[in-house]
Amino acid sequence: MKLLPKEHLDLSREKSLTNIAFDPNLANEKYKKGEVRIVTEQARYPLNTIVGLVQSDNYILNPEFQRRHRWDNARKSRLIESFIMNVPIPPIFLYEVDYSVYEVMDGLQRLTAISQFYQDKYSLESLVEWQELNGLTYSKLPEQIRKGIDRRYISSIILLQETAKSENEANRLKQVVFERINSGGEKLKPQEIRNALYPGKLNSLTIKLARNSYFCKLWDIPEQSTEEKETGQPEQNVIDDKYFKDMSDAELVLRFFAYRQLDKWQGNTLENFLDEYLKEGNANFDETVLNGLTKIFEDTIQFAYELFDKKAFWLHRNRENNWFHYERPTKILYDPLMQVLTRFLDKKNILLFKKNDILQGLKDLHQQEYEIFKGRDTNKTKVQERIKILTSYLQSFIDG
Repeated sequence: MKLLPKEHLDLSREKSLTNIAFDPNLANEKYKKGEVRIVTEQARYPLNTIVGLVQSDNYILNPEFQRRHRWDNARKSRLIESFIMNVPIPPIFLYEVDYSVYEVMDGLQRLTAISQFYQDKYSLESLVEWQELNGLTYSKLPEQIRKGIDRRYISSIILLQETAKSENEANRLKQVVFERINSGGEKLKPQEIRNALYPGKLNSLTIKLARNSYFCKLWDIPEQSTEEKETGQPEQNVIDDKYFKDMSDAELVLRFFAYRQLDKWQGNTLENFLDEYLKEGNANFDETVLNGLTKIFEDTIQFAYELFDKKAFWLHRNRENNWFHYERPTKILYDPLMQVLTRFLDKKNILLFKKNDILQGLKDLHQQEYEIFKGRDTNKTKVQERIKILTSYLQSFIDG
């Protein structure tokens, strides 16, 4: 694979915590100096002040830490019911990025649910203990219940600026805190964790390119509407999409970039390989490299759609001796095919001219190579074997 100038990354360094020599005196001194110690304070916000908080410029509600999950009205309603019953609610976590200016690290959905409720933007539903309130908005609630909700608070834990001595240290410690507070409860998917722990230009690029129209067509993700293009806010059908919701779409883009340097994958897991690639890419890729990667991805994904239509990443499967086209894109085919198509971009017109012949031969190819394309094994050796097979297949149409 020919890389762009400055695209090469050093991913071979082994990173280990086990080689740090233990010295009790140094450890005691480190603790006394307050190294790697979070400085916090606590606050409580009356619920009827949350609308103002959410709308204030002093609270940043969408930093890199926030996931794409959006609560439906039933889950928002259960939160409100908890306040009515005075059930303890976990605190939100804020980071002071400037004096009295805060990022919401954890708790965006709770703040949004409270704010929207006070603005009558949804009616209560699916309540269990207070079923008689189903269908009511805040303004329609009985007076005593409204007053009771108004008396409730949501707590916050604020990480103060004094936590870190530099911007880099602040980012690192924010990432540590995010990882620790999200270690329980709903399990995060790998790309959601990367999005929070390794923010940067390459990470942002993967999110942007995941909304590419050809990519969305091939992975059956709702495409950008005119409103989303104007506001940057996806509509509900996008939010509910399984690939968008857990950031699997952004991970697919990251995989394409990382597999361009597949030879640098040295023995660790795919998750670790992608982690290291993203961290190094964020730190080392300049605008020239990022622009180059953007063009390569956009040209390749468009080529995939033009050559294979929406079936680019569909495999033929065998079930009870019956072969059928599995009508769903798979990573097993996406990963190697994208790498192969990138290499054949300069032969695009030749391959498009022979499109019908290429499509007709796919079933036989998938049958002949069924063992290598079945299952979910995406280790380095398997991907390299698949790249070799697909390269040979397309090359035969160029040579023939």
